[in-house]
Parts: sequence; structure tokens; C-alpha cells
Amino acid sequence: MELSPIGEAVLIAREGRRLKAYKDSVGVWTIGIGVTTIDGKPVTAGMTITSAQCDALFDVTVARYVSAVNKGLKVPVSQNVFDALVSVCYNIGIGAAAPRSGFLGSTFLNRINAGDMAGARDAILMWNKPAAIIARRQAEAEQFVTSYAQSLPRQTSGSKPIKVAAPVIEVLHPEVPTPVIAPVTVEAKPNVWMRLMRWVDDTWGDRPAARAA
Repeated sequence: MELSPIGEAVLIAREGRRLKAYKDSVGVWTIGIGVTTIDGKPVTAGMTITSAQCDALFDVTVARYVSAVNKGLKVPVSQNVFDALVSVCYNIGIGAAAPRSGFLGSTFLNRINAGDMAGARDAILMWNKPAAIIARRQAEAEQFVTSYAQSLPRQTSGSKPIKVAAPVIEVLHPEVPTPVIAPVTVEAKPNVWMRLMRWVDDTWGDRPAARAA
């Protein structure tokens, strides 16, 4: 599966977008959209990047996490579940099954693969340190159990749903990875005045002349 446009939009909103290096909530130097390493080297104080470099770094970085989620999953999941897992993985790290660490060694991944989705949702909430991450984790857990047809995901548990480019989102079969975003076509219903004008036009409007006898 691939990260959907909705999943990408909410992940970027959660990570933020910074062109100058900063320390995250646990003191790690970070830049761009939650990027902590560039070409295998840690981000350092004073580092800056351009907007184009920010986008390029994100494309490379997020692809690693999408790959890790696909690697870890042994059962089919819906798009909202997949997107939520990429968001969590992006934040806690890929890790490894042995030793148990990060996404690949997580309890919630084991529960998903065992078919326990409710238990997996609860296990996502166990990743609650530091305290500053709790609102994000709650939003990810909500995204995990809520289809996009029902509600769009939120940046944090206290924020409004993210906005997308088009007003209507049709989520297809869970096996289809990317929701279809299409414009709305509204057919206006004629009001009383429009009906009256149509009757006048039909009665006395342009008509072919009567044929001479």
C-alpha cells in the first residue's frame, strides 16, 4: 500500500515544516518535516534547507516508513489504518522485531497481525512519552479506527479535521490505496420565478410562424 493524500497531509500537519534546525520534544535536532538525519548524518544546530530541499527530504524519508509498515503488516488493512500506522512509525521509528523496538517490535503491530484491532488501538496509546506527544497519539488512534468516509483525521486530538483540496472524498474498497477526490456537481432546482418565466417563454416566446393557408 501507499500513503494516501489524506494521510500525507495530516502527517505533514503533525510533524510541522521547518527550514531551520530545531530541537524536538526529546531534544533531538530536527529539520524539514520531522527529519533527523540527512544522508545518514544527524541534523545539527544551525543547519538550514530550502523549501525544495524540504520536500525532497520528506519524499525520501517517508518512503522508508511506508516500506517499513508494508513489511510489518501480515494482514490486509484499510487506508485509514495504514495511514495512521505510517504516522506512528514516522514518530516512534522503524525499530526491529528483535530486540523489540519501534514500529516493527511494537505490541500494536503484533495485535494487528493477530486480528485484534481494538487491542491494537489501545496499544498505540501506550506510546505516550513524552507527555507532549499524547494529543498526537490520541489523534492517530482515532484515525486508526475511523474510516475517511466517516471523518477526516486530525492533527492532534484537540484540533479540527484536516482540509483537503476538493469538497468530496469517496473512499473505495479497502484494497484501493488512494481515496478518489472529486468535485461536486450540483444541479440547481428552479424556483417559482424561474418556473413562471419558463411558462411565459413556452406560451408566448419565440415560435415558428403559422403556415399561410
